[in-house]
Amino acid sequence: MRPMTDRRLWSYKDIAAHIGVQPDTVRSYRKHGLLPPPDHMESGKPYWYADTVRAWAASRPGNRRR
Repeated sequence: MRPMTDRRLWSYKDIAAHIGVQPDTVRSYRKHGLLPPPDHMESGKPYWYADTVRAWAASRPGNRRR
């Protein structure tokens, strides 16, 4: 297993751009427990490591691009 290397913190906007949805969709995913827990909180805002998001996106159902 390769070590986590991409430690950039991604916001809702970054995650949305990565998976091709609107930021509000990503917020809804978190509200419904479909996102992994945030890796970091800053001023009350959640952030995830890029590698966390990539691993989640690769394993989520229906991740095949149309």
